[in-house]
Amino acid sequence: MAARNFQTALSEADSGRACALLAPQTRQEVASDAGDCAKGPAQEQPPIAAGDAADAVAEVHGRQAMVRLSGDALFLSQFDAGWKVVAAGCTPRPDTPFDRKVKGS
Repeated sequence: MAARNFQTALSEADSGRACALLAPQTRQEVASDAGDCAKGPAQEQPPIAAGDAADAVAEVHGRQAMVRLSGDALFLSQFDAGWKVVAAGCTPRPDTPFDRKVKGS
């Protein structure tokens, strides 16, 4: 649900709502990089694609999850307030971790 809500917010160009769905540390890093978290996802170059959430495939491992969309992946963690996006705009790279456009440290 959090991944779908995040992708919907991106597709509707609602960066404020997308920012609210980020994990606290990720939100803080985006705010630090962009000056305002609500501007962060929109400032990525190229922009984070709003992948088709209808084709999402989720892998859940305890309190961590990866949601694969067409051409994109999101990483999420479960917090007391629910699932939050810890990394977005993730694309696989051969023999290395994902390249992440939005991430926490």
